Amino acid sequence: MAEKPKIAIYWCASCGGCEEAVVDLAEDILGVVEKVDIVFWPCAMDFKRKDVEAMADGSITATLLNGAIRSSEQEEMARLLRRKSRYMIAYGACSHMGGIPSLANQFTREHLLKFYYEDGPSVVNEQKVRPQTASRQNGHELELPEIRNVVRSLDQVVEVDYYVPGCPPTPQITKAALDALLEGNLPPKGSVLAPDVALCSECPKRDSKPTDLSFIEFKRPHLTEIDPDKCLLAQGIPCLGPGTRAGCGALCPSANMPCTGCFGPTSRVKDQGAKLLSSLCANVAPKEEEAIDKALRGIPDPVGTFYRYGLARSLLRRKVDLPLT
Repeated sequence: MAEKPKIAIYWCASCGGCEEAVVDLAEDILGVVEKVDIVFWPCAMDFKRKDVEAMADGSITATLLNGAIRSSEQEEMARLLRRKSRYMIAYGACSHMGGIPSLANQFTREHLLKFYYEDGPSVVNEQKVRPQTASRQNGHELELPEIRNVVRSLDQVVEVDYYVPGCPPTPQITKAALDALLEGNLPPKGSVLAPDVALCSECPKRDSKPTDLSFIEFKRPHLTEIDPDKCLLAQGIPCLGPGTRAGCGALCPSANMPCTGCFGPTSRVKDQGAKLLSSLCANVAPKEEEAIDKALRGIPDPVGTFYRYGLARSLLRRKVDLPLT
């Protein structure tokens, strides 16, 4: 009997939704399990790092690694799994583009540690104690990973073969990626395993999208009565669909929520946030400064709106060649 392909799944800096996305395959996961041998999945099974270290280099067919790289341990595991795997797959928005964790790149590590361990409104820490990478207690040496100075996408640390986008990837996208891998029907290296067209192409509201947009104001969805049959952009709600890759089935717009860009840009867009920011602002109707400012107040957090998932890989990112610590 031929040996089954070996698969590893690992979780770095992320919320855990990508791990659940694998389980969301439902009965399809049984077909996957029949075809592969899962040799490392710490979230679901009792595997240890030493188990991976004992494997021959290149013996794992593919690793699906989700989450950004924030700590020294995550970087070490990414490098270890890269060495042991034929294919390294960035699974989910955080691994693909840095994700929501990379919004921390707006601040220094010192700023973050000071707030969360000293100055936060719910923190009581009179001694200003912070986690240490090494300490000795009762005769035992204790170690913690070091928090890096920048959050990075997976491909800013190791070479990535393919990307599976989404926050989290949908079961359909996950299954299609696994099928392509198992059948050897893979596109060119470096491809994003999702349609290379804008999300608007699969949005149920696409027929109501106007040819010419003109914004007098930008509206926030939770403060707006949304017309379920009308394009969100036409209602003045910032929707990132025009600059975001399709493949999710337009789940958010279908539920009257704007696309937030978790599938990342198409291959024709260099910087997703800059593309959308320039597109929307170019269509602001007012020409007087006061009226322009009033319109833009409807987007109180431009970085969180336009770079929610991609700050680590954007043109605005902090240079990854700066000292990581």
